[in-house]
Amino acid sequence: MSLELRDIDFSHPGTGPGPGKLLDGVHLVVRAGEITGLGAPSGAGKSTLLRIAALMKPADSGSVLISGQAFFPGSSVPVAARQSVGVVLQSPRTSADPRLRLDSLISAPLAFRDRAVRPRPQRYAQRLAELAELVHLEPALLRRYPHQVSDGQLQRAMLARALALEPAVLLCDEPTAQLDPGTTASILGVLAGHAAAGAAVLVASHDYTALASVAHTMVELAQINGAPKDQTGRSRAS
Repeated sequence: MSLELRDIDFSHPGTGPGPGKLLDGVHLVVRAGEITGLGAPSGAGKSTLLRIAALMKPADSGSVLISGQAFFPGSSVPVAARQSVGVVLQSPRTSADPRLRLDSLISAPLAFRDRAVRPRPQRYAQRLAELAELVHLEPALLRRYPHQVSDGQLQRAMLARALALEPAVLLCDEPTAQLDPGTTASILGVLAGHAAAGAAVLVASHDYTALASVAHTMVELAQINGAPKDQTGRSRAS
């Protein structure tokens, strides 16, 4: 599967075109089997762009293509399409339900796929063990709640959650921001392995050194945001 963001526009609510426009004609392609690194400083719009790519937030205009299937603002999104995309958001504290233990957080996508009313971690014990080992998370931590683990441990749990269904598209927003150098290298290795298995992986970060160490392609958001259009209306940066 591949991911393509085609001419994405987004303005902060109530601002319209002009100074409030955060994303302007952004065009980006992430190919299957590769990692694309998206470099941008804080506040530049990379988190918003990833939410749009994950079909979590509608753009003002433009389209998101997942293996050629286009989704436009207001389009209905089939469950299968949502399940084909894994997402690691920038702040694990705000994206994790504090009422759930880590084993329930990680197994939630599996339970949703199986149409379970609520996560039942014991049903997915083998998969949980595999995911914990993959992201270097001690098994004992799975029985703890988010407030009982460090930011780095919670970030690894959220990565395990994003990988639970082996998504064909993986989107990561600052996935190593809470990690020490050794764990950062391990997690980047996990992302590289997922891409090598055929996934399209987009990693957004202001840590250019980390991005360059793992990405097949590096893109600066500033270079594709607000770029001049050609006669077809397509960004020339694409």
